[in-house]
This record gives sequence, C-alpha cells and structure tokens, in this order.
Amino acid sequence: MRETTEKQDLRSGEPLWLSTPRISVRARARPERDHYDVVIVGSGVSGALMAHALADGQKRILMLDRRKPVRGSTIASTAMIQHEIDAPLHQLARRIGKDRAKRAWLRSARAVEDLIELCRETNIACQMQPKKALYLSGDEFGSRALRTEARMRRRIGLDAEFIGAETLRDQFGIDRTGAIVSTASASANPGQLTAGLIRIAQKKGLVVASPVEITDVLPVGDRVAMASADGNAISASHVVFCTGYEFLDRLRNCNHSVISTWALAARPATEIPPWLQDYLVWEASDPYLYLRMSDQGFLIAGGEDEADPEAHRDPVKHKRKTATILKKAERLLGVKIAAPDYAWSALFGTTTTGLPMIGQAPGMPNVHAVMGFGGNGITFSMIASQIVAADILGKADADRDLFGFV
Repeated sequence: MRETTEKQDLRSGEPLWLSTPRISVRARARPERDHYDVVIVGSGVSGALMAHALADGQKRILMLDRRKPVRGSTIASTAMIQHEIDAPLHQLARRIGKDRAKRAWLRSARAVEDLIELCRETNIACQMQPKKALYLSGDEFGSRALRTEARMRRRIGLDAEFIGAETLRDQFGIDRTGAIVSTASASANPGQLTAGLIRIAQKKGLVVASPVEITDVLPVGDRVAMASADGNAISASHVVFCTGYEFLDRLRNCNHSVISTWALAARPATEIPPWLQDYLVWEASDPYLYLRMSDQGFLIAGGEDEADPEAHRDPVKHKRKTATILKKAERLLGVKIAAPDYAWSALFGTTTTGLPMIGQAPGMPNVHAVMGFGGNGITFSMIASQIVAADILGKADADRDLFGFV
C-alpha cells in the first residue's frame, strides 16, 4: 500500500503572527531513532495539542513537519476561538439529529473552556482571553432564524441571548435585524500557543524533526512503517496525521472540500467602539465577515471565502478581497480603518455536516488523522487531541462517534 499526503501552498501573504515573538521551537534535522511509540505528522496547533495530550516523559514521541515548525496553516489563523460551530444548532439538528447536534455543540463549548484552562495551568504567554460572541443576522439567517437558534441553544444548556434591532443599535451601534450574544469563546495568538505547547511537550521527551516529509505509509502488524522524501525509514506504534488540508490521499471523499479564505490586520484610524475589545463578531451571511481586536491594537478581519483551493494564490483576488473585507468592516462598525499592515490568504477544510473528521483512518490500523475543521480550527483541534489521545491510550471518549470518517 502506498499513501502520500496532498501538498498545498497553505497560505499566501504575511500573517500578523509571523512578526510576533516566541513562535519558534528547537528542531533536529532528522529523527534520532528508527522507532517511536507515536509519530505526529504536522507541527501546527493540532499537532501541538496532540503532543501535549500524549507526552508524559515515558512514551517516545516524534513530531515531523516538511516545513519549519509552526509555519503552516496555523500561523494564518485569525484565532477566533469559538464554541459556535459553522453549522448552527438548528441546522445541524436537521442534518444529524437533535441528540447528536446537542452533543457536538456542548463538546465544542467544553473544548473552548478546556483551552482557556490549559493556558491558565501551563502559563503559556499567548494572549489567551475569554470573549463573548456577537452573531449578526445576515442574508442566510435573519432575525426569526436567530431567535429560534438562541432558544435551541438555551434548551441544551448553552448561554445565548437573542437581541432585536433596537437593542442591537443601542448597545452595539449596529444596524441589523437581530443578533445572538453568547459566551464561551476566546482569542489568542495561534503561533505562540502552538510553540508554547510544543516546548512543554519537548520537556517531557517530545522530539521535533524538520524539515522531514513523509511520502509512504504502510501499516504492518502492530506497527506503521513510513518512508521520508530523503529515503530514510521510520516506524511507530501509532501515527497521527495533523496535517490539516494536506490530508492523506485515501481520505479524499465527497464529504470534504478545501476552501480559500482571506484575512487582514489593520489599525483603526478612528476610535473603535469600546465593546469590541470583549467580543468576537461574525455574521450569518454568505460570504460572511468576521472580526475581532488583537492585544496589539489591530483589527483582525476576514472572510470572503471561495470554494476554490487555488483562489488564495491569485494576487488580483487577494487585492480585491482585502479591499472588500476592509470596506465591510468599516461599514459594520462605523469607523475608519487604515490600510492593512498585514494581509494574507489561506486554505481551510470543511465538511458537509460542519463537523470535523477525527479518528483512525479507514482501513489503516494505528493510523489516525484529523481534518475538516472549518472555521473552528483551534476548538476542533482540542477535541481531536482528546479523542485521538484516548484511542491511543486505550480509553473511550464518549463523543468519538460524532467525528468519525464517513
């Protein structure tokens, strides 16, 4: 059997986080052994959380990346860490059933809380801050749908308050027909979070090797054999592919697609509304706008997604999409925003349900993979680390069935 991962240019332009400190980690040029208990392929936030969940000072764990660590798609994240799944609760309930939708939303909210607590316990300096979320009505869901959505969320125990047009104007100065105000969200510097987790795992024995590209994967008995692009071989008891949108060829299916997106970071030229420091903002539109403030005083905004994995490379589209995002943000907030200091584009994977695919790769014993995180990359990465770590440790995760490969 021959398995390779699909190569992608994961991002273009210059993300804000590349200019921030503490986003690098030590790496070897090649592995120091020919067998490990666990090999993690990918050094983004998914791989970092996986390493943190598994590293205990006893297991031999190796992390590989064909790039320099912490330089893939994670560094292009806007780090709007939301419990709100791309598929609203009322929509997800129709797709997969009320009980399963309830469990997925509650697990997502728990994952955000777990991430905040993890950063508190480890003292990782990554600007992790709890946030509220403001979900605005748009051309996909109006006030009536948002009112229903808020009511369904409250019924399953989530905090969600629907506010009408008048309250929205009075409290936020935004002219829409309605919105949902909720808690259980957060923001962070994704590069610092990822690097901090890797450094902690390295203290517990994690070995990082880069650049190393895995080209072949072959399960053999209770081991997995791998070959690298430079002709070397390595084996592991378990392999976890945390390669995001560069997924295993075998996992390609009609339920997963790769999408281009655009983002920017710019300084407000006029005073921003004070409430914006405490909120993540997004809208029920297609294409949608999302935005937040960073600790450095940048307005981070993004959206204008396009269902074309090549579109993010187009410099003409990059310029046009950046201008559109900027104008939308100015119009929504009623402020003037300076020309962006940073503008970038990237890829993300999505699924037909809005839920990620997490677990053992079909027909490949001891090969685990995580993919299809949509707009909830960091949140779903936390869930992935919990589910896959439980599998490897021989434990049961109650929500494993929600996120399997289909």
